[in-house]
Amino acid sequence: MRALCLIAATILCVATLAARADDTEPAWRASALAMVPAGYVASLAYRTEGATGYLAVYPATSNDPKTPASVFAARQVLVVTLTADATRAISAALKPRTEPAPDNDDADFAKLHADLAAKRASLPEGTEPCDLGAWSIDKDPSGLNVRAEPSAKARMLGTLPPPYRLKLGGAENTPDGGWLTEFRIVGFRDGWFLIEGARPPGKDYEDETRYPRSAPKPYAGRGWVASNKVGANYANGYTRAGGLFQAPFVDAKWMPAQHELGGPIDGDGGPKRLMACSGAWGLVESYDGVRGWWRALCSNQVTNCS
Repeated sequence: MRALCLIAATILCVATLAARADDTEPAWRASALAMVPAGYVASLAYRTEGATGYLAVYPATSNDPKTPASVFAARQVLVVTLTADATRAISAALKPRTEPAPDNDDADFAKLHADLAAKRASLPEGTEPCDLGAWSIDKDPSGLNVRAEPSAKARMLGTLPPPYRLKLGGAENTPDGGWLTEFRIVGFRDGWFLIEGARPPGKDYEDETRYPRSAPKPYAGRGWVASNKVGANYANGYTRAGGLFQAPFVDAKWMPAQHELGGPIDGDGGPKRLMACSGAWGLVESYDGVRGWWRALCSNQVTNCS
């Protein structure tokens, strides 16, 4: 019964998000697009009050892994002066955004992001706080190096094992490619993820009483790993499925994207690349080359993370 309830809740969530995604744009948005300042991308027209419209805008570099956006940064809005009938834009001004967009679920993640922002002081200077599940995709037999600083020249603290092919006489659950080493991503800086809590590969999925003592043991402390050696699965972040956002906000521009098998991305499978993170969001590249943000990534290797 519990499983049926969860399925029903998920279907309801998806239906709600789909309905929200299909909401009709206000008539004035089309004429306001020409007024968006250079260097910004027009997003959701989230409010109309009389002869004033509010258009969410984000820096054009928000989905660039060299200059990724931050969910903790101050936002801006294009405040649009409209005709009396609110159908066309007359003028516009870029202003600080002091309130969340109505009718979205950013508030559901507000506490998580507030907690992460409060912990920023405990992270190395310049580190973007994150909270995502992930794994090593490095197949080097020597393992993935975990370093003391976000640099290939920094001191090595330990390693994370390559895919581990456990053999228990047929009783094992090992996937064809072997078990991957999982961990939590707690920060990002300059192309490196700050991680902690690495688990022995496959131990959480096999019979613990038969898990070999000789199995590889990862470095479980906090340290830095190169972002191009890290992967993850999509999880249910309760946003619009089937694509990615240009910035780590649900009112940012939405772009259709596909998973490895060719259909629209959803809670199954993972991205081609994971490049950066901010809070509960991951900056990813889909298998059809779309680069954008997805909220919630996980490291479950046996089922989806919805």
